Amino acid sequence: MFSKNLKVLIGILVTTVSTNLYGQDLLARQAPLDRKMRAIDSVALQQQISIEQSEYPAFSLYPSWNNERTHVYADVALPDTFRIDLRGFSMPTTNQKITSRFGYRRRFRRQHKGLDIKVYIGDTICAAFNGKVRIVDYERRGYGKYVVIRHDNGLETIYGHLSKHLVKENDYVKSGEPIGLGGNTGKSTGSHLHFETRLLGQEINPELLFDFPNQDVTCDFYTFYSPRSKRKAALAKGEIPKSEVRYHKVRSGDTLSKIARKHGVTIKQLCRLNNINTRTVLRLGQLLRYS
Repeated sequence: MFSKNLKVLIGILVTTVSTNLYGQDLLARQAPLDRKMRAIDSVALQQQISIEQSEYPAFSLYPSWNNERTHVYADVALPDTFRIDLRGFSMPTTNQKITSRFGYRRRFRRQHKGLDIKVYIGDTICAAFNGKVRIVDYERRGYGKYVVIRHDNGLETIYGHLSKHLVKENDYVKSGEPIGLGGNTGKSTGSHLHFETRLLGQEINPELLFDFPNQDVTCDFYTFYSPRSKRKAALAKGEIPKSEVRYHKVRSGDTLSKIARKHGVTIKQLCRLNNINTRTVLRLGQLLRYS
């Protein structure tokens, strides 16, 4: 009886070992196939990413693609910092003379959010970087004929007061490719190129990126710091009292989105700080707290 039970036990052990060895053999044969499938998946993923990048440059940074409005990022949270690759650039114009700089214009009591470069009617204007044309439009009281391009490096550039468009919306353009001709259209007192550089709608002084007199960029990589992160750094240095409260005085033409962009906050924050909502009608002279 004992001998019979021993034989049964040995048979079970042999079967188990054989099954385990067979399973390991299957796994061993499967491993190269798994590696191949992962490689195929990786290639397919890279191809898909490449397609999406050409379809919508900087798609991982921007929430949407909009051909209807130039400034559509009022409610988008800016990253505290973002590294912008300036390599592979082209100067938008070969002209070097700057006629109006970025910053507050005392005469017009408003912020000039770009750089004006002297060009003549018919001068070729080129794309600064590879990218996709988001807006081709005309503003009688603003940019005139203008083009907005979203680039692979995260920037959006605006080219205003053109005499002619040379591209269409959703065209993919290469760095240095002609996108328009210089002009004097829109709110302009003489032929020039109004050139803006923005990240998620936040304006950046183009002279921090481009050296027009020397027809070059200022560096290979530019680090963008949001107004919020600049404020944090200032607080850390003790330059701004933590208890400081700041206000904006409402002027003609002001909207919640304009005020939010100007001070680097969101519309939601403005509403919360002032106990209002997005449907509240702003009054001239009204003080809105933004910090």
